[in-house]
Amino acid sequence: MIIKLTRRAAMGAALSVGVLAGLSGAAVAQDRMTFTLATAGSETDQRSAAMAQVFAPMVSGFADYQPGYNATLFAQGTELEAISRGNLTMSIASAQELAQFFPEFSIFATGYVHQDAAHQVRVFNDPLMDPFKQKVEDELGVKLLSVMYLGRRHVNLRQSREELDVQTPADLAGVNLRMPGTDAWQFLGSALGASPTPVAFTEVYTALSTGAVDGQDNPLPTVVDAKFYEVTKQIALTSHLVDLNYIAFSKEVWDGLSPDQQLTVQRAADAAAAWGRLKQLDKENSLADFIRSQGVEIYTPDLEAFRTHVQAQYVGSEFAASWPEGVLERINELGN
Repeated sequence: MIIKLTRRAAMGAALSVGVLAGLSGAAVAQDRMTFTLATAGSETDQRSAAMAQVFAPMVSGFADYQPGYNATLFAQGTELEAISRGNLTMSIASAQELAQFFPEFSIFATGYVHQDAAHQVRVFNDPLMDPFKQKVEDELGVKLLSVMYLGRRHVNLRQSREELDVQTPADLAGVNLRMPGTDAWQFLGSALGASPTPVAFTEVYTALSTGAVDGQDNPLPTVVDAKFYEVTKQIALTSHLVDLNYIAFSKEVWDGLSPDQQLTVQRAADAAAAWGRLKQLDKENSLADFIRSQGVEIYTPDLEAFRTHVQAQYVGSEFAASWPEGVLERINELGN
C-alpha cells in the first residue's frame, strides 16, 4: 500500500520562531545562517564529499554548513519531514522517499527507466519535471535543487557463485535481499525476483555478516565505502537501477534568501552534483578490480531477462497508475 502524506500532516506542530539559527524566517534575515544537512551516508560517501568540498565553500560567504552523517541527525527516511517541519535545512533525498508523499515519483525509481548519468540530468532539467518539483514545494515545503548520480545498482550476495549463480530473476527466488523500507524500494526488490527485506542502511553490514539478509543492492562505490565486500562473495552486475538522489532544500529558508543568495545556493548545488557525478563515474569504472582483489566475484547476468521481467512487473501496478500520462514516453525520448 502506498501512503500519501499531505504537507499539513507532515508539518505537525509549528516550530517556534528562532528555535534553530538558520532555519526560521527570522534567522534567515540575520547576517549569517546555518545550513544543516542530514544524510544516512558516511563522511566519505561521494555525495557527502561533494556537499562538503563544493557546496559548503560556495555558500560560505553568508552561511555555515553543518552536516550530520550516518543518520545521526535524523533517521533515514525522516529527513524530508524534518525539512517540512522546519527542523532541518537540507537532505540528500531519493525518489523512493518522495514517492511516499507523492506516488508519481515512483516513475524515477523504476527499474531500467533511466539509462545513464547524463540521461538523469536531461530528465531533471526537462519541463516534464516542473509539475513534480512544484508539487513538492507546495505540499511539502521542499525545493529540489539538483540531481545527484548515485550509480548503477547491482545485486551483491553472501553466497558464492558456486552456491548461487544468478543469471535470471528466477535465480533470486527465496533470496532475502535487503532493500530500503519504502514501498517503491520493496516493489523493486520483488520485481527483481527476490524476497525484499527492509533494513536501514546503517544496519546492512551487520545484517550481511550475521546472515539476517542474503544480500543487498548498491552501486560499486557504496560497496567499497561501506565495506560490504568484507561480508559478501559475489556481485551480479544487474544494473537494474541507475539510481539518483535529489539535493532537497527548505522552501522556507529559500524564500528568506535574497535573489543573489538564491542564485549562489542553486549554483552551489549544481556544482556539487556535477562534481559528485564525475567522481562517482570514475569510481565505478575503477573499483571492480579492487573488489575482485578482496575475493568477491563480479560477473554480468542475462540483462535482457532482468530488464524484461522487471519492467513487466510495473505494467498494471499501482505505481504505474500514479504516473502522469505521457511522462514515461518523454523520459524514453530524452534517452535517445
